[in-house]
Amino acid sequence: MKNPRRRANDDHDKQQPSETKRLLLAIVFGTMFGYLIGASSFPGLSTTRVIPAPTLQLNVNGSVNVNSTTESRDKTPNQTAAMDPRKIWAPSNPRGAELLPPKLVVSESDFFPRRLWGLPSEDLPFRPKYLVTFTVGYNQKNNIDAAVKKFSENFTILLFHYDGRTTEWNEFEWSKRAIHVSVPKQTKWWFAKRFLHPDIVAAYEYIFMWDEDLGVENFNAEEYIKLVKKHGLEISQPALEPKEGYWINWEMTKRKSGHEVHKVTEEKPGWCNDPLLPPCAGFVEVMVPVFSRDAWRCAWRMVQNDLVHGWGLDLKFQRCVEPAHEKIGVVDAQPVVHKRIPTLKDDEINETPKNGVPLQASNDSISSQRSEIHKRGFLEWAMFEYRFADADEAYYKSIGRDSPFQSQTSLESSV
Repeated sequence: MKNPRRRANDDHDKQQPSETKRLLLAIVFGTMFGYLIGASSFPGLSTTRVIPAPTLQLNVNGSVNVNSTTESRDKTPNQTAAMDPRKIWAPSNPRGAELLPPKLVVSESDFFPRRLWGLPSEDLPFRPKYLVTFTVGYNQKNNIDAAVKKFSENFTILLFHYDGRTTEWNEFEWSKRAIHVSVPKQTKWWFAKRFLHPDIVAAYEYIFMWDEDLGVENFNAEEYIKLVKKHGLEISQPALEPKEGYWINWEMTKRKSGHEVHKVTEEKPGWCNDPLLPPCAGFVEVMVPVFSRDAWRCAWRMVQNDLVHGWGLDLKFQRCVEPAHEKIGVVDAQPVVHKRIPTLKDDEINETPKNGVPLQASNDSISSQRSEIHKRGFLEWAMFEYRFADADEAYYKSIGRDSPFQSQTSLESSV
């Protein structure tokens, strides 16, 4: 027989959870009722948005700062001032700088070196107007030395090093004043996307983006600039000098004797859907382009992060200026020679062992690896074309129209 007191305690334990539930429900309903009463008393209070509680900061002088935990780009300056008159919200500032006073904001930079002493205003007695970049390996040092000497002090020299060798270039006096950026085994367009942001190169009127395998015996950079300005070219290149042993891909880039500049040419039958579109007009090649400041702002945004060879970009440069057949051209009076030295390809091959054997030990292996790199270029070109077509289609679909653009030339008709 159970103890009467033990049985009474058991009955009490069974009743306790029910009483607890009733107490919790009363608290919940009471809280909700109080919230509704408060909301009806203050019409400005929204019941559809939860506003985080502000944090309080007690200063040494006893004053209290109230800081909201959230800030929205959608706030207007008046709304921000109403919340806290000490806060700034300037939507005209570059993104991320809205909390700064506009007069302070500097949205652009440059490659001008600065001293570590003296007055900043006296750091730059002379500012170069133009920027020239070469993507280089040390094995081409003599060729680059000859090329750099064709550019006056009006040009900042920027070398992108794909072989990791930078200090050796100090044998040249000009190298000590140049800017050096080194990342092993990367291409010109990889460097350009990461180090030539339009806001960084905005100090320069023109940006030369050149390969390392160019002959410049008959080239003068200052005269080139004069012709570019005279003929209103936003995107240009020096003409390629026809020489025995050097293959020129496009008629458009071949030098035309007796001309200062040409903007239109005739290509092989079937290569141009329109005589005023690439590659018959509005076209320069990726190995030796020159961009105006404004044209580069557009072209930089076209460069893809993962497509590093840049194939196909030159057929799309015409989308960055209007009209392209007038503002893109080839400067015949200042030609160069494209030597077509596969330097970066060979650098990649020589340091990539196959079955434990360096590839340079076998001509067949070298040829095979160069072929694989070539295939990557074509693959990237196809991907770029598809991306561009998809982007065009999406844009025109959003405004209820069919895209007027189509590929200007096929991959099979090129290099």
